[in-house]
Amino acid sequence: MTSYQVRVASCDADLAACFAVRTEVFVVEQSVPESIEYDAYDAIAVHVLAEGTDGEPLGTGRLLHGPEALGKTGAPEIGSLGRLAVAKSARGLGVGAALVRAIEAEAARLGLAAVDLGAQTHALAFYERLGYEAYGPEFQDAGIPHRSMRRRLP
Repeated sequence: MTSYQVRVASCDADLAACFAVRTEVFVVEQSVPESIEYDAYDAIAVHVLAEGTDGEPLGTGRLLHGPEALGKTGAPEIGSLGRLAVAKSARGLGVGAALVRAIEAEAARLGLAAVDLGAQTHALAFYERLGYEAYGPEFQDAGIPHRSMRRRLP
């Protein structure tokens, strides 16, 4: 089993590693156009990075919060988890769950009460196991069916 660590991205090299995983998963594997994968929210988001002991980027995700993200969450006390991606080589190792928990920990540190996300429908069970509850109708994002989900933070 691959050993890894998850941490908040803190420099340009970390962000490049996050973006490399997102390109691999969303742009290459899922055919999401690069022009919509990267957006203005990347500049204000808190990014988390999972790395193997060899420094290889294994996964990433981001947290949007505060006034700049209100369009995404609708309420200042609710953060928005997004762009969660795990490299194919690291799937099934717990990396995705560790990334979600790291994003939630950062949300709690920021004083947020809950975290929302838009889950690809094939990943609903993954998020439900982590305590998220689906709400609202199914919607399309980048041509992929999604559902909104929320978890109140302890």
